[in-house]
Amino acid sequence: MPNRTKEPFIRIIKRDSMPFAKRVLVRVLAILASLLVSAVFIFIITRSNPADVYRSLVDGAIGTGRRTWNTLRDTSILLATALAITPAFKMRFWNIGAEGQILVGGIATAAIMRYWGNSVHPLVMFAAMVIVSVLAGLVWGIIPAFFKAHWNTNETLFTLMMNYIAIQLTAFFSIVWEAKKGSGTIGTINQKTQAGWISTGFLPDIFGKFNYSINVIIILALTIAMFIYLTYTKHGYEISVVGQSENTARYAGIHVKTVILRTMALSGAICGFTGFLLVSGSSHTISTNTAGGRGFTAIIVSWLAKFNPFIMILISFFLVFMGNGATQIASEFQLNESASEVITGIILFFILGSEFFINFKPVFRRNGKESAA
Repeated sequence: MPNRTKEPFIRIIKRDSMPFAKRVLVRVLAILASLLVSAVFIFIITRSNPADVYRSLVDGAIGTGRRTWNTLRDTSILLATALAITPAFKMRFWNIGAEGQILVGGIATAAIMRYWGNSVHPLVMFAAMVIVSVLAGLVWGIIPAFFKAHWNTNETLFTLMMNYIAIQLTAFFSIVWEAKKGSGTIGTINQKTQAGWISTGFLPDIFGKFNYSINVIIILALTIAMFIYLTYTKHGYEISVVGQSENTARYAGIHVKTVILRTMALSGAICGFTGFLLVSGSSHTISTNTAGGRGFTAIIVSWLAKFNPFIMILISFFLVFMGNGATQIASEFQLNESASEVITGIILFFILGSEFFINFKPVFRRNGKESAA
């Protein structure tokens, strides 16, 4: 009896590969399409020229020297967080706990600034802040890794729950250290002496009188180091193998438990160091909002960049650029900042959608034959 099963009109199959130039073209077309759709959205809600709104976005993010440095500062913090979670995610360890790891690093930094700010040499204090923040983040990261390595617990839930513990610890210390009784906030630490503050006047003849050049330089160095670590070292190779298959890793003689513990120790340590940069080099205080959701945004950055640290620079800058430009849109067009988030969402949707067409292709049935798009 003949087979009467009809072929579907369209099937999706995985591409073997796509030339580099074509991949770039697909992504560029996706960005252009997203800007066009965003322009329609802008016109509908503001009845304004979309070009004026885009100009306002640019002005809000990099319109002045101070705004430019604020954007670079925020980009470096988001990038540092993305770099921190990347080794874990590449290993397929879903570290959703970057927020908590940043907060405990920030708490440790704030403690040194408060208790040692006026009693020790600045170099000793900075060294202590770096060490305790890194150790705090490392411990916070290695706890879920230990349970995962030995009892195969769910790391997603474990790291997520530890975020809430870190938030409550931050709230506790905010009350213990509060500047005024009942305020629930510690205010700016060492505001008069600026003890423990990373200088914003480094090489003013080159970078200007107010800059975050030290933060940016440190994170750029960390980006290069992370690229080398993941690409050219034995540890980076082991992370890749464990991420592909734990059984294959064991067959190859890799001690999976050690790799999990080591990788999450690194991830937590960098998050803790990011907490140091936030408290010492940016906000100069600690609160439950210090991490500001960067731990979750960093997941988008890492995945979109496909774990490439250099691509993360561009994606981090774009997200921060859109976020910082939102304030200007709100004031100039009487909109709330959610409008900018909608625009960002539209652009990200098209960028993510372009990845589908890079990795897959539709095959159409035409007159009993198939044709690939």
